[in-house]
Amino acid sequence: MPHPVPALATAAVAASGCVWYLPALADLRAGADRPLSRRVRAASCVTAWATAAAVAGLLLAVDGRRPPLATAAAGTLAATALRVWAAVRHHQETAEAARHWTELSPSQPPPAPDRTRHVVAVLITTGLATAAITGALGLAEGPDTPAAWFTTITTPAAILALFVALAAAHTRATHHRRPPR
Repeated sequence: MPHPVPALATAAVAASGCVWYLPALADLRAGADRPLSRRVRAASCVTAWATAAAVAGLLLAVDGRRPPLATAAAGTLAATALRVWAAVRHHQETAEAARHWTELSPSQPPPAPDRTRHVVAVLITTGLATAAITGALGLAEGPDTPAAWFTTITTPAAILALFVALAAAHTRATHHRRPPR
């Protein structure tokens, strides 16, 4: 594939990333008005998108794949390191805020953490994996009739729909059980 085609595709993706990097730039510009974890997470986002833009430029300017690949690897490593640091810092900030709230009202325990998103993530991931495996097995059998093709297509969709419904039911049940604050 010639370099202009992946360069154009990478540039288009980098330009469409403005949905993420413009708010991240606003967080960086806000400075101390935002928590450190949020600013570091924003720096990670800007680094990742700037890497994509740099790779697009290198694909146009340089012959060979090594410079763009090296730039992509370095940028991805930097963005990942910043994101991990932001996650660690966010955990520290959350623990510190919980400690402060406990000091303000020692008789009332802090609210329990919401684990609904973890359960939903596990249900959706399990549904996707099960649907993919079911679809692959169905295609491996080699459906030869229209009814077999219909079953091969609809069974994974039904499995995924079931897991999405379970995730929605779990979320709804969890939020109805939670007492108001």
